[in-house]
Amino acid sequence: MNDHSVKERNFTPIIVLLTIVINALVAFLYFMPKYNTLSDVDLTILPFLNAVFNSFTFVFLVAALVSIKQKNIKLHKRFILAAFTTTALFLVSYVTYHGMAESTAFGGEGTIRYVYYFILLTHIVLSAAIVPLALVTAARGFNMKVEKHRKIARWTMPIWLYVSLTGVLVYIMISPYY
Repeated sequence: MNDHSVKERNFTPIIVLLTIVINALVAFLYFMPKYNTLSDVDLTILPFLNAVFNSFTFVFLVAALVSIKQKNIKLHKRFILAAFTTTALFLVSYVTYHGMAESTAFGGEGTIRYVYYFILLTHIVLSAAIVPLALVTAARGFNMKVEKHRKIARWTMPIWLYVSLTGVLVYIMISPYY
């Protein structure tokens, strides 16, 4: 059956649905007209919260990595769930902000502009990829498909760490222009 006696659940439909819905929603935000009904409300706290949530996700992922290296599966699972929680909170904050506020243009010039856009573009592309990767990796872990989980986690963990870290870097680099 599998590595341990765990009732295997089929997470594929929810993984496919979440991947499509989350990535479509984020893409839609770029084309959606912005609401001006809250124009007197300062929304710049939300990008700051996004950076905070990304920071916590990064810390939880590192803790999850350390825990699994120490063979503490229970603690590893808890840190992964914490990372998913802060990522979900990030997503709510991100969608709220980008649904109501105009995009902020990066004002830097010269080499820093190229660095910023390289980080931003790789962050965006890998953010879309991490949705199904993280969900499949978690599903394999919860189903105790240990070998399959390890194989995909070798890709998922560094990509998710990169996405979390670059989310913070993008905020730090663009925050003077809010």
